Amino acid sequence: MSAVMSSIVSNKVLNSMSPKAVRHFLARSEQVAITYGDILCEPGKLIQHVYFPNTGIISLLTPLDGHLSVEVGLVGKEGMAGLGLFLGVRISPVRMLVQGTGTATRMKASEFTQAIMNQPTLQRELKYYLYTFMAQVAQTAACNRHHHTGKRLARWLLMTQDRVQSNEFQLTQAFLAQMLGVRRVGVTEAAGILQDKKLIRYSRGKIVILNRKGLERASCRCYQDVNIIRERMLSDVGNGVN
Repeated sequence: MSAVMSSIVSNKVLNSMSPKAVRHFLARSEQVAITYGDILCEPGKLIQHVYFPNTGIISLLTPLDGHLSVEVGLVGKEGMAGLGLFLGVRISPVRMLVQGTGTATRMKASEFTQAIMNQPTLQRELKYYLYTFMAQVAQTAACNRHHHTGKRLARWLLMTQDRVQSNEFQLTQAFLAQMLGVRRVGVTEAAGILQDKKLIRYSRGKIVILNRKGLERASCRCYQDVNIIRERMLSDVGNGVN
């Protein structure tokens, strides 16, 4: 992981603050490159830094005895990795694994603790984000239990595309299998069906979304349900219901 000489921040949580507050926050943090496959923190370890992705994506995974780790959450420019610190807990319950190469604003744990004490707007936005993240985790748990691999894969690709804001991204079958908690052959079959329907093109670890609307129809309702929860929350906040 390397530092990035840039002050460009596209993270929505940080951009909710005033320009002055953002400048103050950035002065105490750094812009870093996060690379596909990087492990930012392991479960049971101290959270040394929090990450606010700008263009990268961070997967949150829970290990299971005798099984591959399963993804329970996905963080892009809409949020932050290391939410435990916001709740006053320094031990990470999950593995933070970079799924998509990009950049992030990284801040030391001690600096972040001070920042949330001094920035009411940051506290408020992180509360809103925590609510939608909890909805995502709950929906993902139900989805992993009840929906077949094809629908889960479609949902996961939609969530990834939302965060990278591109029709193309790099993902190997082995990585997809880990994210979905299934065997590699299951990913191969599911991706093959989506490809036969001309919804995606998948070759040598590169996925291209060909038909976004079709992929939404192929997905389970979990993708739509999480978006509805987020929209309702924002509507309630906008109407002064807190």
